[in-house]
Amino acid sequence: MSGYQFEDKASLDNIIELTGIGQSYDGGQNWIIKDFNLIIEDKPAQGQFAVLLGMSGSGKSTILRYISGLQHPTEGQVLVKGKPVDQNTHISMVFQQYSSLPWMTVLDNVGLALQYQGVSKKDRDARAMELIQLVGLDGHEKKYAMYPTLSGGQLQRVAIARSILANPEILLMDEPFGALDIKTRIQMQDLLMQLWEKFHSTVIFVTRRISEAVYLRDDIYIMKYAPSRL
Repeated sequence: MSGYQFEDKASLDNIIELTGIGQSYDGGQNWIIKDFNLIIEDKPAQGQFAVLLGMSGSGKSTILRYISGLQHPTEGQVLVKGKPVDQNTHISMVFQQYSSLPWMTVLDNVGLALQYQGVSKKDRDARAMELIQLVGLDGHEKKYAMYPTLSGGQLQRVAIARSILANPEILLMDEPFGALDIKTRIQMQDLLMQLWEKFHSTVIFVTRRISEAVYLRDDIYIMKYAPSRL
């Protein structure tokens, strides 16, 4: 926490904070999200698993995009570790759709963020291999990250490994197991719990499945819509 010693202490107590959030696409005549507030407290060396649960259209994915900086609300403030989200905020998100680059190998996909950070290939390959082994893809590192060379579950393992390597402190997941069969989905849920316990990350997980939310969560935030609220 020493890197933030000059920040207001109240901000330091929260790793993610959304206040007075509103979203309108027609100049305020209709609000998709209105007066939305969400606080995720910081739990160093412990981490937490928060689930956003709700039906399609309730704004769950939009909230994740706010936190990641991919979208900005019409009104309100989004803070990550006490600072406003902007173009310098780097938080990875795992999507339901496969997001790996198919012209790159598994090893290069997992180490992609380190490449952008200027880490040498030797060092990033070594660190990427550690994650590849953790997610059970050892032996697949030289394969191209594409279907059907890899299965859907394997491609999501690539995405999770890449996200954790890029930022192990915060992990955003937008229905990442929605396209998987039930057996693979349960295996991925167990893998995610193991990784969470190892890295003590703050995980924000979006799902429409009540059973998945109950199995994974520390806290469940149920979202309703028209306009979206907790």
